[in-house]
Amino acid sequence: MEVIHKIGRRKTAVARVYVSEGKGNITVNNKDIKDYFPTATLQYKVNQPLALTENEGNFDIKVNVFGGGSTGQAEAVRLALSRAMCELNEENRSILKPEGLLTRDPRMVERKKFGQKKARKKFQFSKR
Repeated sequence: MEVIHKIGRRKTAVARVYVSEGKGNITVNNKDIKDYFPTATLQYKVNQPLALTENEGNFDIKVNVFGGGSTGQAEAVRLALSRAMCELNEENRSILKPEGLLTRDPRMVERKKFGQKKARKKFQFSKR
């Protein structure tokens, strides 16, 4: 099996995932997954596509992720891994799609408008 390369995005985070056969090591930006994503919630998000398709421990995964915060990065990795699992076996698609793991979340930060404090918040109004 050759290396499978997939990309996942969430907000401003971009994750590149390289899946190859191995013992189940997950490396994120040359660090172990437990060091890069310290909370159990983020680790669960990253492992979700592997757990649902019963592929934990079958593949070595190398991840390069940048931009955004930790949650956005974890969800970007999740999308990329889901896409990789679908390329490995087309039957995985019917498992991952109902869970919503193959959908790119389109929500982005709304831009700040001029004459306002933030995107929606206004400067304080003074009547006199």
